[in-house]
Amino acid sequence: MKLGLLMNLLVTFMSVMMVVFMPLTDRLICKKLQISPDDRLSENPKADYYLHLRKYVLIAVFAVYLFLLFYVAFFSRSAAADYLVHISLYEDLANAIKIDFGILGLLKVLFTEGLSAAMAHVRINKIEDIVQVYLNIVLFLPMGYLLPYVFDFFRRDMKVRTILACFISTLLIENVQLMTKLGFYDIDDIVSNTLGGILGLRLYIWFAYVLAHPDFRREAKHQRRFEKRAKEKAMYPFLSKISLQRSVIYAKDKKEVFDFYENKLGFRLKKAIPQGEDIDYMFELGKDQFEVRCRKDYKEETMQEILIACNNSEYLKQSLEENGITTSPYASDPYTLLRTFSFMAPGNTKITVIEE
Repeated sequence: MKLGLLMNLLVTFMSVMMVVFMPLTDRLICKKLQISPDDRLSENPKADYYLHLRKYVLIAVFAVYLFLLFYVAFFSRSAAADYLVHISLYEDLANAIKIDFGILGLLKVLFTEGLSAAMAHVRINKIEDIVQVYLNIVLFLPMGYLLPYVFDFFRRDMKVRTILACFISTLLIENVQLMTKLGFYDIDDIVSNTLGGILGLRLYIWFAYVLAHPDFRREAKHQRRFEKRAKEKAMYPFLSKISLQRSVIYAKDKKEVFDFYENKLGFRLKKAIPQGEDIDYMFELGKDQFEVRCRKDYKEETMQEILIACNNSEYLKQSLEENGITTSPYASDPYTLLRTFSFMAPGNTKITVIEE
């Protein structure tokens, strides 16, 4: 991506603005409006409205970045006469920097004679190729930063989804450039853009995420200590192979149970197993399952509780109300401080929904 000086400055300026000043401004505005952008309970009664407005503004910022990215990648250049491909990784960068004794020799001089003596053996032949690598990294830095900042989907699995999205995006750009002859297919660009996305993700975690989650560093330190202790325990080696799938609750009225879980909540009755005069139901919704054991002699004095996680819980809350299920006002989870609400199910069962 060959850019002029003005475009170089524009790309750098936009990256700095999006990565540094945007989260600071965002936090100041959220604090002023008394809203919490990190799924905690907000003090402002109009928090949902302002949070939706904030999301639209962030999407607009991301759209501005995409416009800049597309302009640099496609609209700022004219078509070449032929299809061009460059697959030698960082060959231009290696030719742009000449070191008299090689890397190992340079390190030897650095540790024995000092920095000034070492730099005397380094020559820059073509600074444009160095700037090119820098710009390709900086150009995708906002991509890795903004994807988890703006979208819940990427925030729920930041490392895998964000890095994969950056890689696929730069791969698509290079292929479109090749097909349209607007530039050439360059393996250097793919690697540099992906590295820029990874750096942007790290900056998001170090800066924006920590700003919204001040206990992040302490929790990360605690997690590392836990992992070190737990590696030899029974279940930890199977961490990626197991999940909590089914909840078992008790109820009394079979008709009420069936009507609530299938007709109101929309769960699918997978199987019903008669148990004499009683019956066991197994309902499922995607990977989540509820086993409801209906017993005539069940005493409903004791409350049962189930906790489920949901993204954009305000929509679920609204959907439940529209289906005739009364929900509680929002509260704050005492462990995570995330906002929650609850509703009652048959068998004196309290189902609490926590913002994911």
